[in-house]
Amino acid sequence: MALGKQGEDFAALHLQRKDYRIIERNFRTKLGEIDIIAATGRILVFCEVKTRLTTRYGQPFEAVTPHKQRTIRAVAEMYLAMQKRISGYSEIRFDVISILQEGREVTVNHIENAF
Repeated sequence: MALGKQGEDFAALHLQRKDYRIIERNFRTKLGEIDIIAATGRILVFCEVKTRLTTRYGQPFEAVTPHKQRTIRAVAEMYLAMQKRISGYSEIRFDVISILQEGREVTVNHIENAF
């Protein structure tokens, strides 16, 4: 669990360095969770973060399966329905931030419009 939190913290910092504004982290519903909700310009971005220490079972982003994508979309729909004051965004986007921490080396792969 600590690895996931550390990865999410790193991903949030990565987004902020790219001038994204973090709106919410770990938005949870009974259906699931969205790790980071951010904005860039007029785009509202729902981010899934996957962190791994090794590629033994593939790249971190490969864990975002079609089932996980459907869950994230459903949670995003709930978020949008609950946020009456969300306005000013012309589009939404689903990104995946894949973080691989092999020893002291950290590789970040930010996949915009991943699904």
